[in-house]
Parts: sequence; C-alpha cells; structure tokens
Amino acid sequence: MTSIFTRQIANTIMALSLSGIAAVSSASAQVPDAIAAPGEPQIARLHAEGAQVYECKADAAGNLAWAFREPIATLIADGKTVGRHYAGPNWEYSDGSAVVGKVTGNVPGTTAKDIPWLRLEAASHRGSGILSGVTTVQRINTAGGILSGACSSAGALQSKPYSADYVFLRKG
Repeated sequence: MTSIFTRQIANTIMALSLSGIAAVSSASAQVPDAIAAPGEPQIARLHAEGAQVYECKADAAGNLAWAFREPIATLIADGKTVGRHYAGPNWEYSDGSAVVGKVTGNVPGTTAKDIPWLRLEAASHRGSGILSGVTTVQRINTAGGILSGACSSAGALQSKPYSADYVFLRKG
C-alpha cells in the first residue's frame, strides 16, 4: 500500500510539473487582513507544487470521512528546486535551514477546490540559512488541494494535487 501511495504522489508531482502548474505566479496577490503580517519584510517567496494527503478516519459520530494528514511538496525558486515542504508543517531550504509553523490565521481559497490561504507563526527553526530568521509564513495563491467525496475504508490514503506560494517574513 505504501509503495503504491508513494508512486501516486510521485506521479501527481510529475503531472503538475508537466502540465505547467509549476509556473510561479507573476501576479502578486492582495493579502487579506486575516493573514497579513504588517511591518514584517519578505525574506523569501517560494512556489510549491505537490499534494495534500488525506486519510480516511471515523469522525466523532463514527462516520468515515477524509481528514487532512500532511502536505508533500517541492519548493521552487526561479524554476529550480530549492527545498521541500512536509508534515509539521515544515519548510526546508537547500542551505539546510528549516522552519516549523503554527497556523494563526486563515481565509478561504479562491474557489471551493482550493485549500485556504494561511498565516503561520514560526514555532521552531533548524540550521542557520535563509529560513533561520523567519517569524511568519504566509500561504497564498493556492490552487487545488481540496479532497471531496466519501471514503469507505478507515486508514485509506488519498492525495489531491495543489500549488501555492509561500512567503517567508521576518520581524524587525
């Protein structure tokens, strides 16, 4: 099951790259107040493409439903892979620096199929590179990632392709 799922994720990421979804949005999105970080300058903006992974779980009433499990994405700058994004949520840059975030604000995505835009505060850091001084991360310009429909087998995994821009900010 795991190897089949891993192949599904790899195929999803490859399909995103080949379909042109990998293009970094050249239009700068207006950031809503609910996720704004006034006075914090941007230190990096990376495009992500990958998948939102869901697991079939029983809710409080015992009904099976898809529950978000983790993101799996490649971080891209100037058309080159520069890092990865994964459960935590973690963002890891190629210089060895990393930041873990905690959600502090959100607004709905542009369409019902798009994951929300987020503001996350840095909860911890690793390394001493570009992400070491990050205090806030914004997820904007989301496309896709919402899984809909019923699930019938507890523990089943399903992925849904998504893309987003992550803006890394620093106080001061």
